[in-house]
Amino acid sequence: MSPDAMCEFESRTRVLAVSMATVENLDRSGIRPGKSPEAFCPDFQLCLPYRGVFVWHVGDDDIVGDANQVVVCRRRESFRMSGPVPDGYAELIITPDLDVLSELAHVNGQAVDDHPMFRRRSWRADPVLQEFRTRFLHWACGSPQVATLQAEELVVFLLRSALNDGVSRHRANSPSTARLIRRTKEFLEQELSNPVRLTDVARAVGSSPAYLTDLFRRVEGVSLHRYLTQLRLARALVDLPHAADLTALALGLGFSSHSHFSFAFRRAFGSTPSQFREHTRRAARPMLPMNEQRL
Repeated sequence: MSPDAMCEFESRTRVLAVSMATVENLDRSGIRPGKSPEAFCPDFQLCLPYRGVFVWHVGDDDIVGDANQVVVCRRRESFRMSGPVPDGYAELIITPDLDVLSELAHVNGQAVDDHPMFRRRSWRADPVLQEFRTRFLHWACGSPQVATLQAEELVVFLLRSALNDGVSRHRANSPSTARLIRRTKEFLEQELSNPVRLTDVARAVGSSPAYLTDLFRRVEGVSLHRYLTQLRLARALVDLPHAADLTALALGLGFSSHSHFSFAFRRAFGSTPSQFREHTRRAARPMLPMNEQRL
């Protein structure tokens, strides 16, 4: 995804290239209104947004990419991009080897284009994937010499984690439902740093509070409050390595206090914000969950 005519600044950097995948870091800011010119994706790509929000327009679908989502680009598709937030967005882009992708998705190379998971185009990323995504990014960018075997193992785990999140049951939404959910996600990202009330969200997207609450939970599998909290925590993962004042960071992300932020962060990721900050500043190898230590 790189139609640079839509933005003032774009940085796309290859952070890792191994036999089974290439991993790039895309940072785009100064988003202009409207859709980008049409672009083309020749390969399968898994996109892991970690800051901001974009809308990916492909066919009749408008796919929201934010830090709570995994977005998949099928090969040989044309698309346009738009960014509802002027600050832009950033994402990890993984271009996997087709045989590796087919194996991890449990299909053969001929059927991967028609896999139901890839026809969905996006699904929700869980906190384990969000944390590992951030640790992986800091490690890959901060390690001048990376052992090939180690890098390949970590890329496989990153791919497997992203694909596993897409295996859950999915129900197609009507166009009106998809538009309402998209507008809701855009509003939550725009108001990330501010106190958010249900009535404000419902009014902004043209719905009633009761209907929106029920619909969002059914479509996304979590409440509006939990979705917003996870967006804030995902932004914290990105900002923590550069943060000198954790209280200021917490308040700037919309948490009511440092203690509230620390409690939510530890519950989601299993470590305190300060522990995560020190680990990523060292650009240490991201640790796999215990059930993956065999890799």
